[in-house]
Amino acid sequence: MALDPQVKAVLDMLAAAGGPPLEQMEVPAAREMYLAMRPPTAGAEVGRVEDRKIPGGDAGVEIPVRIYTPGGDGPFPIVVYFHGGGWVIGDLETHDHWCRSLASGVPAVVVSVDYRLAPETRFPAAAEDCFAATRWAAANAKSLHGDPARLAVAGDSAGGNLSAAVAQMARDRGGPAIAFQLLLCPVTEYGFDTASYRDNADGYLLTKSGMAWFWHLYLGDPAKEGRDPRASPMRAQSLAGLPPAHVVTAEYDVLRDEGEAYAAKLRQAGVPVTSKRYDGQIHNFFTMAHVLTQGAAAGEEISGVLRRALAARGAGA
Repeated sequence: MALDPQVKAVLDMLAAAGGPPLEQMEVPAAREMYLAMRPPTAGAEVGRVEDRKIPGGDAGVEIPVRIYTPGGDGPFPIVVYFHGGGWVIGDLETHDHWCRSLASGVPAVVVSVDYRLAPETRFPAAAEDCFAATRWAAANAKSLHGDPARLAVAGDSAGGNLSAAVAQMARDRGGPAIAFQLLLCPVTEYGFDTASYRDNADGYLLTKSGMAWFWHLYLGDPAKEGRDPRASPMRAQSLAGLPPAHVVTAEYDVLRDEGEAYAAKLRQAGVPVTSKRYDGQIHNFFTMAHVLTQGAAAGEEISGVLRRALAARGAGA
């Protein structure tokens, strides 16, 4: 399918603005650029927003989290959310609008996790922080006005990678019990040889060289760590016993094929999986609801998937 005209307009505007490609930027400048791309509006209304710090994945580490609680009476489902940004950029602010949308649209308590970033702290710190935050959310579900039986992990891009990793870690480490995993344009394997990497290498926001830059900053020893399932969930010996999943991909995304391959591998392992490729769209288009009609529609669909999955879990399905 042809590129969505609204997406093309966004890409043309970014190209006209100039500036170096991501892989030629210093990390602080890349973080500032990513923050500047957030939507200009406050986002959906929620009942309460609270910033806290919780124990991290290493002794003495504290992780900032932002907790979005819907209006009304709980207990609500809990969604532990891991932001995208290649494990290098992104924070609570870059994904505030999107997390508000999920909290309101599901509705659910959303715990947005500001895990440690590379290159200051390399792999596996991000995965361990995200696992620690998920364990904390499960242990504190009642005080969060949440239902521990309806706990989901979710994330976009690198956050989708971390969600898949946390689901595996929880299975292999004896919990917590995760009811659902939502993987949005996820990174699932260290590698650059898929058809989507070849076809979409340049010109569609997230580039092949940009992903190589992210991986270079994230992994200290790519030859070894790139095979670790916490970095490459696709490399796990087995995907059996993992929670049900929904995988979102976009046609013009370098990560399209590895996301779809992971969905297929989950399905082959007997995991209930739904997946959807959004034709004509680019990486993380659903976070651009303020400029993309299809992004707004996809956001509503994604909230609906979570709502139905977690409602079914609450009903004992």
